Amino acid sequence: MITMKDIVREGDPVLRQRAEEVQLPASEEDTNTLKKMHEYLVNSQDPDMSVEHGLRPGIGLAAPQIGIPKRMISVLMEDENEKQYSHALFNPRIVSHSIKLAYLEAGEGCLSVDREVPGFVPRYAKIKVRATDVNGTGVELQLKGFAAIVFQHEIDHLNGIMFYDHINTEDPFNRPDGIAIGR
Repeated sequence: MITMKDIVREGDPVLRQRAEEVQLPASEEDTNTLKKMHEYLVNSQDPDMSVEHGLRPGIGLAAPQIGIPKRMISVLMEDENEKQYSHALFNPRIVSHSIKLAYLEAGEGCLSVDREVPGFVPRYAKIKVRATDVNGTGVELQLKGFAAIVFQHEIDHLNGIMFYDHINTEDPFNRPDGIAIGR
């Protein structure tokens, strides 16, 4: 079981590396790792489990965040329209995106960052992601709003990018010309 002690914190070089493609079909080890990443999200969102094991609630996790520089992410969340997303993916990539931007009114956070980082993080309002799921099936996801933001945050981890790299350092609360999402 993955716990907070397994989560790599900012400053660790693995978070700034470009992660390697996962060879498909995925090995048993990679498949088990991805399943454990998803299990962390499930456990962290369960009030009893999160308290019992000291888990920070998370809605997304990328393999570099547990020290594994491979292109694997897991997402477990509900969007602003109460649509559920539960995905454990190998080699996700954004294949198209909108010009219009979106950002979270409250800013973004990260399991690998133990501090508040104030500011707006501009992201694409809509994206299309292609990947392979944990069962080896190809998937294509059309995402918008909060879901698009979460997936971009996790895919950024695979490219060595932290969410705060997107914040305008001169004016962190300069509102991007886009859609504010109230999360």
